[in-house]
Amino acid sequence: METYTIPMVPGPVRVPQAVLDAMNVDYGSADLETEFLELYNRTEASLQTIYATSNPMAIMTGEGMLALWSALKSVLLPADRVLAVGTGVFGYGIGDMARAIGAEVRTVSLGYDETLGDLSRIEQAIVNFHPKMITAVHCETPSGTLNPLDGLGMLKQKYDVPLLYVDAVASAGGTPVLTDEWGIDLCLGASQKALSAPPLAAFVSISPRAWEIAAEINYPGYDALLPFRTAQKNFYFPYTPNWHGLAALDAAAQLLLDEGLEQVFARHNQVAETCRGRILELGLRLFPAPGAVPAPTVTAVYIPDGIGWEEFDQRLRERGLVVGGSYGPLTGKVFRIGHMGSQADLDLVNQALDVIESVMREVSKVT
Repeated sequence: METYTIPMVPGPVRVPQAVLDAMNVDYGSADLETEFLELYNRTEASLQTIYATSNPMAIMTGEGMLALWSALKSVLLPADRVLAVGTGVFGYGIGDMARAIGAEVRTVSLGYDETLGDLSRIEQAIVNFHPKMITAVHCETPSGTLNPLDGLGMLKQKYDVPLLYVDAVASAGGTPVLTDEWGIDLCLGASQKALSAPPLAAFVSISPRAWEIAAEINYPGYDALLPFRTAQKNFYFPYTPNWHGLAALDAAAQLLLDEGLEQVFARHNQVAETCRGRILELGLRLFPAPGAVPAPTVTAVYIPDGIGWEEFDQRLRERGLVVGGSYGPLTGKVFRIGHMGSQADLDLVNQALDVIESVMREVSKVT
């Protein structure tokens, strides 16, 4: 397997040794041993702190997309109305997912390089459409942007929208996610981004209203949220849990809490600012538009003139650096530096930018 000395992919990120050590144990049956339930309860409490919520967390076996599908299918019926806020690949994609399960979806469309600011269009859409659910993405990793969400929570409360669904997969653990303060009913997360664990756990915080609606829907699928409502009380999970994955998530969450969340957030901000500053010094263009909020966990950059993505990627890899491309309409146009979790490291980011600078010099000589 090819490995790289400067891993800067925006997830899955480099896994710290303490997290790997937590997995390297021959655990017993999670269905039978009370130690597993104790681990689950402890991990839930850590996630509640990171997500700033008193709501229960359903911790499932899988990666981030599991959380997205699980939350939609557990609370929606065909013809339910969903207002999707689209500011990037995942924002628009969640609307497509809701359509795929039969919901009537209306999208408030922004540019892929924009973030939420003036909410008047969203407010008017709520008034006209009367949605059951509003969906939004906190950090759009393909765009390197971060959406302010407090205003959506206020609109949800003002117009008594039953559900606010937020993808916080690439933000939680790298920047504040204020689930309860922002009125989020379904806040989605995963282990492989800023939490720096392998892609083995997806999780959702679930408000009392979301539980009520999930009980009304009673979705019976493997990815249903409802069985987690009583799983801890009855010590009966809907499928055999992944003890190794949960142990890794617990260890990863504890590393963040031991460092202190304020320090973690400050570290991400410092690294992100350094990364963006050096990118501009190199004459490269940041993807987010002027006025958009850049993400503290990932920086999206236009691919340099005079070189295509595949060649650029290959030259970086030859020097030990691996970054991410992008998706959808950004494919072949944008590359991304993932400075999240364990990769929110100033030395690592400077090493990455040194490599990019050396490739840029080669490209400029050729052109």
